[in-house]
Amino acid sequence: MVIRQETQKDFGQIYDLVKVAFQTAQVSNGKEQDFVYELRSKKSYIPELALVSEDEGKLTGHIMFTRMDISGEDGKNHEFLLLAPVSVVLEKRNQGLGSALIKEGMKRAEKMGFKAVILVGNPDYYHRFGYKSAISFGIKNKQNIPDKNVMVYELVPDSLKGFQGMADFS
Repeated sequence: MVIRQETQKDFGQIYDLVKVAFQTAQVSNGKEQDFVYELRSKKSYIPELALVSEDEGKLTGHIMFTRMDISGEDGKNHEFLLLAPVSVVLEKRNQGLGSALIKEGMKRAEKMGFKAVILVGNPDYYHRFGYKSAISFGIKNKQNIPDKNVMVYELVPDSLKGFQGMADFS
């Protein structure tokens, strides 16, 4: 298995992979594949942090990290990364592929100088990577998503010390 940056020639396969992967996800709105295209069209897209896993020439997984500003109580916007979505083909699930994509993405993000990652997801899954409730870092969200489902990981330890802010996932 190889983890590499996505390329434009992968986009059609990624669309199908994400669509099929989320058909069996615990939480899905059925539009995750369109969300990936939407994220690519924005200035927040970071090609170096849009990764695929490939096994014998076939895409088996996909992950994206994009820029997201969070409004601080200090009146300034603070740059975070948004991890969304993570997709793995059904036949490769529960084999560590999603974990490998997440860890590789976070490693690359840290090398690029990013300080923190935020996401909306299942705490039972993301806590094992060190993600903690965003509210524990003083971060609320405008959409009133349950606090347990909004999580943050500090790529740089204590980079959020004393931070208070509001995340907008719209």
